[in-house]
Amino acid sequence: MGGEQQHYYGKHGTPQKYDPTFKGPIYNRGCTDIICCVFLFLAIVGYVAVGIIAWTHGDPRKVIYPTDSRGEFCGQKGTKNANKPLLFYFNIVKCASPLVLLEFQCPTPQICVKKCPDRYLTFLNARVSQDWEYYRQFCIPGFQDNKGLAEVLRDGDCPAVLTPSTPLAQRCLPAIHAHKGVLMVGNETTYEDGHGGRKNITELVEGAKSANGVLEARQLAMQIFEDYTVSWYWIIIGLVIAMVMSLLFIVLLRFLAGIMVWVMIVLVILVLGYGIFHCYMEYTRLRGEAGSDISLMDLGFQTDFRVYLHLRQTWMAFMIILSILEVVIILLLIFLRKRILIAIALIKEASKAVGYVMCSMLYPLVTFFLLCLCIAYWATTAVFLSTSNEAIYKVFDDVTTCPVIGKTCNPETFPSSNESRLCPGAHCQFAFYGGESGYHQALLGLQIFNAFMFFWLANFVMALGQVTLAGAFASYYWALHKPDDLPAFPLFSSFSRALRYHTGSLAFGALILAIVQTIRVILEYLDQHLKAADNKFAKFLMTCLKCCFWCLEKFIKFLNRNAYIMIAIYGTNFCTSAKNAFFLLMRNIIRVAVLDKVTDFLFLLGKLLVVGSVGILAFFFFTHRIRIIQDTAPSLNYYWVPIMTVIVGSYLIAHGFFSVYGMCVDTLFLCFCEDLERNDGSQERPYFMSPDLRDILLKGSAEEGKQAEVEE
Repeated sequence: MGGEQQHYYGKHGTPQKYDPTFKGPIYNRGCTDIICCVFLFLAIVGYVAVGIIAWTHGDPRKVIYPTDSRGEFCGQKGTKNANKPLLFYFNIVKCASPLVLLEFQCPTPQICVKKCPDRYLTFLNARVSQDWEYYRQFCIPGFQDNKGLAEVLRDGDCPAVLTPSTPLAQRCLPAIHAHKGVLMVGNETTYEDGHGGRKNITELVEGAKSANGVLEARQLAMQIFEDYTVSWYWIIIGLVIAMVMSLLFIVLLRFLAGIMVWVMIVLVILVLGYGIFHCYMEYTRLRGEAGSDISLMDLGFQTDFRVYLHLRQTWMAFMIILSILEVVIILLLIFLRKRILIAIALIKEASKAVGYVMCSMLYPLVTFFLLCLCIAYWATTAVFLSTSNEAIYKVFDDVTTCPVIGKTCNPETFPSSNESRLCPGAHCQFAFYGGESGYHQALLGLQIFNAFMFFWLANFVMALGQVTLAGAFASYYWALHKPDDLPAFPLFSSFSRALRYHTGSLAFGALILAIVQTIRVILEYLDQHLKAADNKFAKFLMTCLKCCFWCLEKFIKFLNRNAYIMIAIYGTNFCTSAKNAFFLLMRNIIRVAVLDKVTDFLFLLGKLLVVGSVGILAFFFFTHRIRIIQDTAPSLNYYWVPIMTVIVGSYLIAHGFFSVYGMCVDTLFLCFCEDLERNDGSQERPYFMSPDLRDILLKGSAEEGKQAEVEE
C-alpha cells in the first residue's frame, strides 16, 4: 500500500482527504430518508385500520365449525347448536353434483346433530314404527308431523332415508366398508332411497367423495395437531438441545476457532456418511419384502408419510441425494483448502468481536420476538379478512328446469315468495360466504395489502437487527486499542442510533425488498391459475419472470445487507450507503470471493452439523429405535411431524446464532476493505485491524492477485 495513498473513497464514491479523527461509527449524525419514515408511519396506521375493519367484520368460527343450511354453526359454544357438534346431510348422493365445486356447498338440506345415525331407516318405515322418535331428531328443528311424505320431502323437512354413518371432521358420512372386495353399508350392498326404490352403495361413495373434498386435509390437520399435543414436550427438549449445541459451538469458536472449524468439517462429512450408510442398510433390508418395489410414481401422494419409508425407491433417493451432497462438500473443501485458512483467520477475529460484545448473541431473540408479532398480526388479519363475508343463501331444487335455481334468496321469506310458487319443490338454503358490498369487493386488495405490509415490516425488523449488529461490531473494529477503546454498551448505542436517525433508511431498504417479494407472491398466484391453461408461451414467460424476480430479490438482499453496514458506520442515507458499499465491494471483488463466501460456506456446514445431529437423534427417538428409552417416546399418527418440527426449529435456532457471526464477518470484512483504503500501516496512519488478521489477509490477497495475473 505504501505512503503514496493520500486519499480514500468517501461517502460520495469519490477520493476524499484522509480524516485522522475518524474512529469508527459516527455519533454526530442526522436523520436520513425522512420521507420514507413518514410513509412507514402512515402505512402502519393504515394497516391498523385494516386490522380493525377485519376484526369487526370477520368471524374465525366459519373456519373452525361446520355450518348448517341456515348458516348456523355446529358445536359452537353460546349458540343453540352448542350440544350438536356434527353436520348431517339429508341426501349425501347430491354432493356428487358439479354444483358442489361451484357453490362450495352440497345442494341438500343440512342440520346440526348430537350424533350420527347408527341404524338404517327410511322415512316411511320409521313413521309407523317405534323408531319414529329416533328418526325425528334428524329432521329440521321444529318439524311438525302433519305433512304427507311428498310435502316433507319437497320442503326438505326430513331425510328420506338414514344410513349408518361415522363422524369425520365433524361431518356424518356413510359408514362404507369393503367386504371381500364388495362395498357395503352395514350388511347391505344396496339401500332404499326413501321413494320405494333401491340404489347401489357406489352412489353413496361418489357423494361422500365430493363432500369429503377438503375433509381429508382437515382430518390430516387434526391428526397432526394430536401429534403435537402428545409430543410438544419432547419437541421443546430437542430444540433446547439444538440451542445448547449452537451456543456451545459459538463459545468454543471464541477460544478454538481453527480447531473447531476443522472438527466441524470432519463431523459434517461423518454425519452425511452415516446417513448414506443408514439409507443403504434400509434399502438392503427391504429387498424381497412384499410391496417394497412399488415406484413412487405408482404410489402417488399419501398423507401417511410412513408408507414411503417401506419403499426401496425412497431410500435409494435419499442415498443418492446425500451422496451428491457429500461429494460436493468434499470437492469444495479440496479446492478451497487454502482459502479456508484465510477464512479461519477472519472467523477468529469475529470470535474476538463477539466475545467483547457478548450480548449480541442474545439479539436474535429480539428479532425473533418482533418477527413473531409481525407474523401473528398478519395471520390474524388474514383469517379475519377471509372470514368477513356474509352468509349467502341460494335456491336449490331437484328439478333442473326451475328458472330460479342459483338465485339468492332469504330463508325467512322464501316460503311465501314468488320463487317458491314458481318451483314448489325448491328450497332456500345456505350456499357459501360472500357479499356484493364495496367492502367485500375490496377483500382481495386488502389481502394483498396485508401481505405487502407483512413483508415490509418483517424486512424492517431484519434490517434493524443488521444495522444494530453492524454498528456494534464496527465499534470493535475501529477501536485502535482493543478492547480499551471500545465504547460502553456498543449494542445498545447502535440500536438507539438506528431507531433515532435511520428509521427512514431502514424503511426504504425494506420497502424495495417488500415490493419485489409481493410481486413474486402475485406471480405464484397467477402461475397456479395458469397451470390449467395449455399455453406454453404464457408458462415460459411466467417461468422467466419468476426466475428474474428471484435473482432480483437475492441481489437486493445482498446490497441491502452491505448498505446497512455503511449506514451503521457513516450515518449516510440508504442510496448513498448502497452505492458506496457496492463500489467498495467491486474494488475488492477478489477478497469478496475468497473470504466472504468461504466463511458463509463454513457457517453453512456448522448449521448442517447442528441440524443433522439433532435430526438424527429425533429420528431414532420418535421411531422408538433407542432401546433404553423406547417406551418413553409417545405414540404418534405421523412420527415425521415432530421430527420435521425439530429439524426446522433446529435450523432456525442455529441460523439465529450463526447469523450473528455472519453479520460480524461481513461487517469486519467491509471495515477491513475500508481500512485498506483509508490507511497505509504507517505510524501516522496505522491500520485498525489486528496484526494477525493483517498478516493473513494481506498475504492471502497478495497470493490471489499473483494468481489472477498468472491466469491473465
